[in-house]
Amino acid sequence: MIENDTKRLSRLTAILIQLQTKRLLTASELANKFSVSVRTIYRDIKALQHAGVPILTDEGKGYTLMEGYRIPPVMFTESEANALITAEQLILKNKDASFVKEYSEAINKIKSVLRNNTKDKVNWLSNRIVFRQNSGNNRTSDYLSAIQLALTNFNLIKIRYNSSDTCQTTERTIEPFAVYSTQENWLLIAFCLLRKDFRSFRLDRIQNFTILNEKFEPHQMTLQEYFEICKEKYSLQPLT
Repeated sequence: MIENDTKRLSRLTAILIQLQTKRLLTASELANKFSVSVRTIYRDIKALQHAGVPILTDEGKGYTLMEGYRIPPVMFTESEANALITAEQLILKNKDASFVKEYSEAINKIKSVLRNNTKDKVNWLSNRIVFRQNSGNNRTSDYLSAIQLALTNFNLIKIRYNSSDTCQTTERTIEPFAVYSTQENWLLIAFCLLRKDFRSFRLDRIQNFTILNEKFEPHQMTLQEYFEICKEKYSLQPLT
């Protein structure tokens, strides 16, 4: 009985964390996440509501936490903290300065809630991890964080871009769609209003960057669908 109560308490806490992580979650998603029945999730949600947690039900869509409600800082296990520190060392080798800065500030906030014993261990670990890529810590762009904000808020971006294909510099107004990384560079996928089509832009070739107040309608195509279209276009190109 005690073991079952402990498991349920752990699940209730985890459900709270999930609800704080995502704006909307269905009972089915939670049931799959915790390997329990949907009926069990219904009971768990009611228990949390009776305990005073402001969980709102959006009929036909799922559950969400009332705006502004926050649970206390999450305590990380040593293994979870080690994973974050390992990721930090990798990100410090990233070539986008804004990404390095934002992650470093975020990881410092995470370190602040670690137990003292865990802090000592992760600081020790951080001095025992090395990633050899970008050994010179070169920073070739400083736009990633701003691009992410424009992407999630559907703001048009105006850029001055130097093309590697034509060696020409052009001004473009673009609708940011996605970002992805190669080993060497970050690339922005965007709908270019000049070319009336999707294009990829290397961040290190952007010479000037401005987020406009003007909004655009988000593209419903998924990133996977975009890659499939690119693959199809490439396969149709004649061999030379």
